[in-house]
Amino acid sequence: MNRFDSVAPLMPEIFSLHGKWRGAKDAVICGDARWSWAEFCAANHRFAHGLRARGVRTGDRVAIVMSNGLPMVQAIFGIMASGACSVPINLSVSDDALAGMLSDAGIVALVATAEQAVRIRKMAGSLPASLQLLVTDSHAVDDWISLDELCAGQPESMPSPDYDGDTPLNIIYSSGTTGLPKGILHNHRGRRDWAYDLAIALRYNGSARTLLTIGLYSNISWVAMLCTLIAGGTLVVQSRFDAVEFLRSTEEEGITHTAMVPIQFQRVVELLKAGNGDVSSMQGMMSCGSPLHESLKQEIFEYFPCGIIELYGLTEGIITTLEPEEAEGRWSSVGKPLIGTDICIVDDNDRVVGTNQSGEIVSRGRISMPGYWAREDATLEAEFIDASGVQWLRSGDIGYVDDEGYLYIVDRKKDMILSGGQNIYPQDIEAILFDHPAIDDVAVIGLASARWGETPVALVVPADTGCEPGSLKEWANSHLGKQQRLADVILVDELPRNPNGKILKRELRQQFKDREYG
Repeated sequence: MNRFDSVAPLMPEIFSLHGKWRGAKDAVICGDARWSWAEFCAANHRFAHGLRARGVRTGDRVAIVMSNGLPMVQAIFGIMASGACSVPINLSVSDDALAGMLSDAGIVALVATAEQAVRIRKMAGSLPASLQLLVTDSHAVDDWISLDELCAGQPESMPSPDYDGDTPLNIIYSSGTTGLPKGILHNHRGRRDWAYDLAIALRYNGSARTLLTIGLYSNISWVAMLCTLIAGGTLVVQSRFDAVEFLRSTEEEGITHTAMVPIQFQRVVELLKAGNGDVSSMQGMMSCGSPLHESLKQEIFEYFPCGIIELYGLTEGIITTLEPEEAEGRWSSVGKPLIGTDICIVDDNDRVVGTNQSGEIVSRGRISMPGYWAREDATLEAEFIDASGVQWLRSGDIGYVDDEGYLYIVDRKKDMILSGGQNIYPQDIEAILFDHPAIDDVAVIGLASARWGETPVALVVPADTGCEPGSLKEWANSHLGKQQRLADVILVDELPRNPNGKILKRELRQQFKDREYG
């Protein structure tokens, strides 16, 4: 053992050292407000000491119900520095879902922006009995204290850590696109290792200036935040996504990195096609959250010199990336496993299959979650134990690996359509439909069929008012295999999506459940 070694630092210590050695450099920018690394660390540490002074202890859960801004950044990293466990909440969930998540996490404290504090006060009867501390980023109201009060008089030094790598760091609730949300737990060691490995894969470094356009409760934002900050870079946080603002910020702030969902890139590319914006500063972009269709991926390469890294992954800890240099000829692939992780494909009987055979994607590696919060049943359900007794994590996604080791996603296992005993994957059909110029957005779902059990139906957002469902159906079926042919094309104004861009097919199936086809 090297007597000069110490235990590998966790993220709060890494950030504190950045504050010491990179103190004058920008750490966070939100509109006109800027924090240097020294100011960022001081704010986080005051927040952490404030929580401890008011009884929040290591491992206690603290909910974050906030919109993007400096106060939310301070809350996330202040909770981290305190040793407590943050629970960032998706603001688009219903009040019932919000109350369920807060209760499930057993929170002892809650931090909210002013507009969310109004919402939460109306839910007073639904809040967990364990709740001890309510903090708002604005002035104190009722039994809430303000952020300034929490931090007033607190030290700017990092609190003495009484936590270790196994201590819970955050719980991020699943999107609920395929069922009830589950709390995905990450600990300090796992998040640090996640940031190290992804920072390499996504090409982050100390000069990174990363634009965040998605809510900071999303794991997409957490990936970009942690990769940037662990490297000592700079975060530029937007309150919400706007394609025009994206291009303005990229040019004015010299943005080098970003992480967005495909629909956001689509809106930016539309502006670039019109000759708006200079994106020459961009060095590394990640697309994730939903499939990046081949045509859009190729357009991104055309308008962004840096190309794009498509990331396939789950918050639970399954990740592959496709390098920009390897995209040509593999436009529909999502690449290879993240550094230090492994994947394989298993059939319905949990037998590992060979190349070019479809099955469920499973993964193992140091970035895998410890488990679901307070859901041993769900954690066990997510396990796959191979013939050698090695434990893997199930994805719930169907894919295959080609002869060169590149992964291709076929579809979500739960979105698969079973028609006449045949497995039909909506994503295959959607890939064809996206080639039609009259289609702006599309989702394919299975609806009831008296003859086949289920049959594919396309929900189409038209690109223009002249779009005719019958013509689209005829065109699509001339390009699809016999088993894939559409029973119907239905025009809709928009498709329901969660904040990460995933289409909520469960909602669509519910909306159109009364339709039945021959």
